[in-house]
Amino acid sequence: MQTVLRRFQLVSGVVMLTYLFLHLINHALGIWSLDLAGHGLVLALRLWRSAPGTVALYGAASVHFGLALHTIYARRHWALPAAEWLRLWAGLSLPMLLIRHAVSTRLASSLYGFQPDYERVIVVLLTSGTQGLQLALLAPGWIHGCLGLWFRLRHYAWARRMKHALLALVVLLPLLSAVGFLRMMRAVEGKSRTLAPVDPTLVAHQLALDAWRHHLVTLYLALVASAWILGQLRNSVERRRLRRNLLSS
Repeated sequence: MQTVLRRFQLVSGVVMLTYLFLHLINHALGIWSLDLAGHGLVLALRLWRSAPGTVALYGAASVHFGLALHTIYARRHWALPAAEWLRLWAGLSLPMLLIRHAVSTRLASSLYGFQPDYERVIVVLLTSGTQGLQLALLAPGWIHGCLGLWFRLRHYAWARRMKHALLALVVLLPLLSAVGFLRMMRAVEGKSRTLAPVDPTLVAHQLALDAWRHHLVTLYLALVASAWILGQLRNSVERRRLRRNLLSS
């Protein structure tokens, strides 16, 4: 069963890491032009909003999160190496950042017909002052996914030989993505002295979207906290049972 769970974790993680990789590449296209990044976004939306893409992405996210809750519940101790703590922090913090972005784009599109493009998204970010959040959005997931994949690949000689090239990719791609996004922001700001108004679809349904965001964050934190508390209670019961068995013997 543990082998099966690890395979599910690996496959679901690779799907989400692929999504992050393509997203970072798309941002990096902004180094050349806003239009080029926009064309890349259209292709990405066709991929991930198709029926197979939606099932693959959200199915992988659900499986991976479910396995993460199982890991938190089942862990007997929390004396972890620094790299594991970094991977854990990155994995748990990603949904906190991602929920805001997903509600403003995918949920707004599904419920209210909002059609995202880079210019509209950037206007929303600049108007709300959350452009820094967008730059930081993908970093935790990228770090978590790359560390998790490396923990699996480091046992292979070919992966150890490519260690420095892989590290360069892990570091350079987010940097190029950030540069591309900054250039797109400058392009949008440079079109006129005043920013275009925020899309009226988002304005009309802002309260509803804020409520969705609040409820999803609350549910996420409740699930993580519940898994940890139940795991601690289980550990406490097992320790008491072990002590009783030792005393009785």
